[in-house]
Amino acid sequence: MGNTYQDAVKLLTSAGKFRIELGLERISKILELLGNPQDKLNCIHVAGTNGKGSVCTILSSVLKVAGKKVGLFTSPHIFKYNERIKICGEDISDKDFVKYIFEITEIADKNGIDLTEFEILTAVMFKYFADNGVEVVVLETGLGGKFDATNVIKRHLCSVITHVDLDHTERLGNTKSEIAEQKAGIMKPDCPCIVFEGYEVYKDTADSIRAMLMVILPFANTEKLSLKGAFQQENLSLALAVIETVFPEIPLETIDEGLQLTKHPCRFQYVKEKNLIVDGAHNPNGIDALRQSLDMYYPACKKRFIFGCLQNKDYPKMLGHLFAPEIDKDTEVYFYHFSHKNSCTFEQLQNESPVKARELTADVSIDFNDGRLNVICGSLYMISELAQCFDIDILG
Repeated sequence: MGNTYQDAVKLLTSAGKFRIELGLERISKILELLGNPQDKLNCIHVAGTNGKGSVCTILSSVLKVAGKKVGLFTSPHIFKYNERIKICGEDISDKDFVKYIFEITEIADKNGIDLTEFEILTAVMFKYFADNGVEVVVLETGLGGKFDATNVIKRHLCSVITHVDLDHTERLGNTKSEIAEQKAGIMKPDCPCIVFEGYEVYKDTADSIRAMLMVILPFANTEKLSLKGAFQQENLSLALAVIETVFPEIPLETIDEGLQLTKHPCRFQYVKEKNLIVDGAHNPNGIDALRQSLDMYYPACKKRFIFGCLQNKDYPKMLGHLFAPEIDKDTEVYFYHFSHKNSCTFEQLQNESPVKARELTADVSIDFNDGRLNVICGSLYMISELAQCFDIDILG
């Protein structure tokens, strides 16, 4: 019997692979053994705390409509690893995913290269895109920028840095400026970088490597963008600046069609059948953006929230941003302790919550069509679990 998709998942999530270990030495070694496929690709590299996934999917959609063979690499996935690696909107097949995973790990093992899960996926992505003649790769960093496995490309078409906030502080720094310095590590000599925040480190880094730094105003009109949420104005502004800078030949009507066709599950996503907003906001800034969007689009609706997150997140601040007792006195709130080993317990969340919540357990019944606006938000691990429990069509 050959290897299966589940075998590949088992390998990726095994104790030795399923870890975070920043650095470029291991990924550089394996890519060299693979013939450095990353050097054959034209990449748009996107870093940031929040919004980078939206920027990537907008760019991918526009480039696809423009007739480009576009590869998209994002993380994390919702249901299957395949979702992270797409060509023209199509996930890598199980067959190819399994083939590349085992070929690359076998080469790594033979050469004593102890790759992490994300490094394996990054190597698979570069090799798969190069083997399939991808014209443009839209590349989302995994964590940080400077020492992220995606940062092995020597030149790119453009780099983009979205909003920066405090997240992964144990690895990236305790201030926004320190985190911005990590993100600035994706800038490349003589290549443009587009940002909308004016951190000094962006200018210093750009000056030191002769990169063109473009600071844009985050005020694009989102009327034609299928993605909703107040925060999409910033993301769209960055994406449009990339198109204008790198692909000025793409006509406005093509851009508009790409915006209308953009899909990015779990980012202020409305599921009509259940009157439900699904949002993978997993840090205070993301939760704050979610709350602003809810107040903008649904100010008068009675609401029901289901929330859960990982213990390494700043959940006291997240809960403070999400709920206010004077505003949410008629709101139904559930906390969910999902199956991930680092999931917050109900008691941990309730102890920090400004509002009283109920525990969502297997015997609790939710009527999604009782007139309330339902909001499932927090960890994507939780969302994927609840989507299957409640039969929610997220990817459709």
